[in-house]
Amino acid sequence: MSAEPLCRPLLSACLNSPRPTPQWIFRRRGCLPFPRRLAGRRNPPCCPRLFPQKSKSSRPDGSAFMTVVVSNVEKDALWKSYHDRRPTRVPVVLATNNRVLILDPRFNRDGLDYERMFSDPQAMLLAQLRWQELARTHYHRFCDYQTGLPDKWDIGVHFQNVSEAWFFGCPVEFRPDQVPDTKPILAEDNKHSIFDTDISRPLDAGPWKRGIEFTHRMTELAQNMDFNGRPVSIQPFVPSGSDGPLTVALKLRGGDFLTDILLDPEYADRLLAFIVEAAVIRIRAFHEYWGRQISGVWFADDSIETIGTDMYVEKILPHHRRFYDAFDPEGKLPRSMHLCGDAGRHFPVIAEKLGISSFDTGFPVDLAWLRRELGPNVEIYGGVEVGLIMNGTPQQVYERARAILTCGVLDGGRFVLREANNLPPAAPEAALAAMYRAAFDFGSFT
Repeated sequence: MSAEPLCRPLLSACLNSPRPTPQWIFRRRGCLPFPRRLAGRRNPPCCPRLFPQKSKSSRPDGSAFMTVVVSNVEKDALWKSYHDRRPTRVPVVLATNNRVLILDPRFNRDGLDYERMFSDPQAMLLAQLRWQELARTHYHRFCDYQTGLPDKWDIGVHFQNVSEAWFFGCPVEFRPDQVPDTKPILAEDNKHSIFDTDISRPLDAGPWKRGIEFTHRMTELAQNMDFNGRPVSIQPFVPSGSDGPLTVALKLRGGDFLTDILLDPEYADRLLAFIVEAAVIRIRAFHEYWGRQISGVWFADDSIETIGTDMYVEKILPHHRRFYDAFDPEGKLPRSMHLCGDAGRHFPVIAEKLGISSFDTGFPVDLAWLRRELGPNVEIYGGVEVGLIMNGTPQQVYERARAILTCGVLDGGRFVLREANNLPPAAPEAALAAMYRAAFDFGSFT
């Protein structure tokens, strides 16, 4: 489950960009067990000016962790020092998207739902504005998002994680209190029918066509519009990443595709290549349509956690390489990858063979081991598991964040703390405050 990049400064992040500077990170995830191994402790000094001195919450509600607001000037300085490779404190991000609005009745005062959003550009416009408003007036307190209203709102179309499967013909299903999903369409007797799909003109079909239509209509609606006293600007719809060939194949074929890899390897290889070819054609078409240059290559393939590393290297890695090399044949652009789940065993070979310089992780991931294997120069995003954030106490969240930040993952100054991996709706504020507080208590480089 991945598809478009998580949330980063609204689009070198929004959907569709390589992810150099985090701010808005789109992604949704579930819940798995915690990492088993932690090693190497470190305990840098805290920052008493920004937080209360008390490091343990004596109150059941965790209110002692609640923080004062960090100013935009301080947050800008933090990110600048991080990108200049002179970090002062580990940055913190929260991977929010419009589901924290749509699926949280506290904030969804307009009665928005996904079925309406996917069919009505006006609903899409309102949902994206309300989500950004929520990020800037609520979630900014618990991470290094910008604080307060922007000079203008920059928003775009977002179809969650269903676009590639939708393009190939999978029906989109809208279930109560859930993000949209798709249903597999390829059974044994029709599995070759997928190759009849016309991938040569992606902008004329499915989500890609609708995304362009929505963008133009939203641009019309936004003219002379203000939201909370600020003008609204619509960003081009440029879905420039991919869910990954194995993940898309499983969405199309279901779990039977894993047996195809063994029992019908010729078909499996052909389908994986077809999915990658479609993604490459689509990304090039969008950049040409909007007159944009590719400045980095982003990719995901969460489903590789279901296979061993030997099989990954033999069956899947060649298709991953084909995707990256299609846009970056000389290996000069930033390359990043998102992988959820228990995929840590694959990271070292991916970094070596594909030249990945930034990994966005889910869980369970042993971040201490991962830093030792990847070295100090590879960027890692990771943090407290969402299951603990939702169901643990604030003190447990604080201690888990402490364990992560003192395990050695900070070596090299290339780590960003976040929830692992995608913030659920209605996450307890005290738990988020506890994770943010830990970044000041244990994530200082000075």
